Amino acid sequence: MKRFDQINVIPFIDIMLVLLAIVLTTATFIAQEKISLELPEAENSNAQEDKDPFKIAINQDGQYYHQDTLITLDTLKKELSALKSDKPIILSVDKSVKFERFIELIDVLKSFNLNNLSIATRQVS
Repeated sequence: MKRFDQINVIPFIDIMLVLLAIVLTTATFIAQEKISLELPEAENSNAQEDKDPFKIAINQDGQYYHQDTLITLDTLKKELSALKSDKPIILSVDKSVKFERFIELIDVLKSFNLNNLSIATRQVS
């Protein structure tokens, strides 16, 4: 019988790298007030106001909003295609939204080379 001497840590490293990538994309944090969103909590959130950011929100029903206006994903893609790559973008995603929807939006942003991204959270009280 073969003795078990090693632990495979590769899956753990993969998970940690994904979490690290998510944390690194959260450059600034703000709270969105007009659309009813239950933002995830973060202990270390810094509210910074960018000048004229492009705001995107996903509510609990998975609907997209741009500057508080309901919008389809195709219309959002058209608006994103006109942005410069250094335009600040703020994402506000309800905490009950499936992660798949968040990744879909990140994929759209990457396709237009939009990387100046902030993810909104609320301060843990």
